[in-house]
Amino acid sequence: MRTRLRNREFETEKEKRARAFDKLLALLQIFFAIFSVSLLVYLFFIMVLDFGHYRAKARSQRVGIIFSMRGDIFDRNGIKLATDKVYSDVYAHPADYDSKPEELAKILSPILNIPQDKLVQKLKKPGPVITLKKDIDRNKAKQIAKLHLREISLGKKNTREYPQGTLAAHVLGYYNFDADIANGVEYTAKDRLEHVVNTVKFQKTRDGKIIYDFMTDPVATTTNPKGENITLTIDAAIQHICEKEIEKMVKEKQAERGTVIVMNPKNGEILAYAVYPTFDPNNYKKATAQQLKNWTLTDVFPPGSTFKTITVASAMDLGKINENSKILDTGKTTIGKWEIKNYDYNIRPYPGEISLEYLFEHSSNIGSINVARKMSPKEFYDELKKFGFGAKTGIDLPGESTGLLPFWPHWDIGIHSTMAYGYGTSVTAIQMISAVQALANNGVKITPHIIKYSQEEYDNKIHYTQVVKPETAKSITRLLAAAINHGHSVIKMDKYNVAAKTGTSRKPNENASGYSPYMYTSTIGYLPASDPQILIYVMVDSAKVGAVWGNTVAGPVFYEVATQVARMMNLKPDKISTENN
Repeated sequence: MRTRLRNREFETEKEKRARAFDKLLALLQIFFAIFSVSLLVYLFFIMVLDFGHYRAKARSQRVGIIFSMRGDIFDRNGIKLATDKVYSDVYAHPADYDSKPEELAKILSPILNIPQDKLVQKLKKPGPVITLKKDIDRNKAKQIAKLHLREISLGKKNTREYPQGTLAAHVLGYYNFDADIANGVEYTAKDRLEHVVNTVKFQKTRDGKIIYDFMTDPVATTTNPKGENITLTIDAAIQHICEKEIEKMVKEKQAERGTVIVMNPKNGEILAYAVYPTFDPNNYKKATAQQLKNWTLTDVFPPGSTFKTITVASAMDLGKINENSKILDTGKTTIGKWEIKNYDYNIRPYPGEISLEYLFEHSSNIGSINVARKMSPKEFYDELKKFGFGAKTGIDLPGESTGLLPFWPHWDIGIHSTMAYGYGTSVTAIQMISAVQALANNGVKITPHIIKYSQEEYDNKIHYTQVVKPETAKSITRLLAAAINHGHSVIKMDKYNVAAKTGTSRKPNENASGYSPYMYTSTIGYLPASDPQILIYVMVDSAKVGAVWGNTVAGPVFYEVATQVARMMNLKPDKISTENN
């Protein structure tokens, strides 16, 4: 009896498990049925109702874009300064060999200028892709393409080239396609140089070959789109003159470096921007950091006596002095523990009451100090800020620094005095020429620029600032020209009145206080003084041979550049000769 009961209990348990399994199986069948129906509905939507979206998505995965070329850079007269050149790399694909390596080598050897036996060795190397040669020109690439070798492919790439070599290297800068690294105009005008209006797209196979259909333009797919061309304000001929003259003087005087900048003072256009030492942008990787650096934008220095033009102009514009004012010049003075003298103190120990023309002609430090003292620190500081010191000029080149101009509440009597003759502040070369440009342009300062702009861009980028009154600018011009004409400066010219000032300043030690034994020598001026057409700034750093003064080092460079540029531009003389008079 007990055995039967146990058997019945066992059969009942077994039936329960069977029924539970049947239920689970039924649920799984229902789930898979629903899943199958859902999948069919989903596929129906994809393949029938929404096929356009996925077809476009698939097409986008096959889309290729013809690589773009950067625009060219020209000087103001249309001379090409920078351009793109297309090169190709040649690759072999062993998996696709239809010919033996010896046969391929025989065909390709004369085109690639590689010995046949050496080419065979390359073609037999293991690997999916073998690089046979890099940077072949367009003609050789065409020759290879015409062979229709399935196992050989070409990879195009751009290389930036500079047809004029080192000319205007620091203006142009350089560009590296592989690393997307740029400097100079190549950097500041990057967006324009790379701006392509119509980008050519096409479909390609997995191995990169173009899929041609009725919508494919066969011409467009073989033509590289190009960015916008840029025209500079630079004149290549004037640039060449400046580069040769500054290089000659730096080498003659065994100087560290030098620069010549030529500007049109009426519109702020830079006609030449020579920086030495220079480099070849075609091989910029071989240049040293010192050669690559445009130190005229980044490095600051005490401007020396060229700054006296700014001091006198500031006091005159504030009404503290006028063109006929007399200034006391005692030859020397003491400020704190420092004694300050005129450079010619041994010859003229006590000039007495001097004119402003005398101040410029003899570069009087004491006279400049007494002019500066007629202004309060705040008044002087505000005038210097209007001239642009202590701020970037806004030139369209990268790396510009602001210079150093102490805030007026921090001025003591020493800073106030040394500021007068160009030692209380430190400037960049571009700041200095930008400030004097205002004096050559009836008191209106214009943003210096190196790129020719459309009218809309010009209005947005180039700013006009009335720094001093027109009468002040004209008075300073007359005084500077008279000082040159009545003096013995090397920059005096026969046909033109030149409004200019030379300067010499001691070079501070780089890593310590005090001054080094070397000098900054400079000359800045414009001509013809009656109607200024060109403004020239010359600066030579650390000349070591002969007499080291602004008049003896920078002055001769100024004179040569002014003479040649005046002749090239056919400037109208404004000086009446003694014979005619």
